[in-house]
Amino acid sequence: MNRLLVLLHLLGVIVWIGGMFFAHVCLRPVAAAQLAPQQRLPLLAAILGRFFVVVSGALVLLWGSGLIRFAQAGAAIPASWLAMSGIAALMTVIFALIVFRFHRAMVAAVAASDWPQAGAAMNAIRQLVLTNLLLGVLTVAVAVLGG
Repeated sequence: MNRLLVLLHLLGVIVWIGGMFFAHVCLRPVAAAQLAPQQRLPLLAAILGRFFVVVSGALVLLWGSGLIRFAQAGAAIPASWLAMSGIAALMTVIFALIVFRFHRAMVAAVAASDWPQAGAAMNAIRQLVLTNLLLGVLTVAVAVLGG
C-alpha cells in the first residue's frame, strides 16, 4: 500500500512540476516569439485551462496520498513531511489564485479581444507559475535530501 501511495504521489508531482516547467521554459517563450497577441493569448488561455484541469486531478492524488501517509505515520511524522506539506499548501493557494483570479481574467479579456488585459493576466500567471515551479523544486529537494 505504501508503494502505491508513493507512486500516486510521484505521478502527481511529475504532472504538476513537469507541466509548469514545460509551460514556463518551453511553450510560453516560443509562443511569445512567434505569435502575435491575438493568436498567442487565446492559445495560451486554452492550453492553461486544460492544464489546470489536469493539475486539479494531480492535486487530488497529491493531497490524498499525502494525507493517507500522514495518518499511517501517526505521531511519528518526519519533519521533512511537515515541510513538504507546508510548501504544498502554499503552492495550492498560489494555484487557486492563478486559476480563479488571473486565468478567469485572462479568459474574459480574450473573449473581449482586450489584448493588453489578457497580456497582463498572462504575465501575472507567468510570475506565479515560476514561483510555484521554484517551490516545487524546493519540495522535491526536501523530499530527497530531508530524510
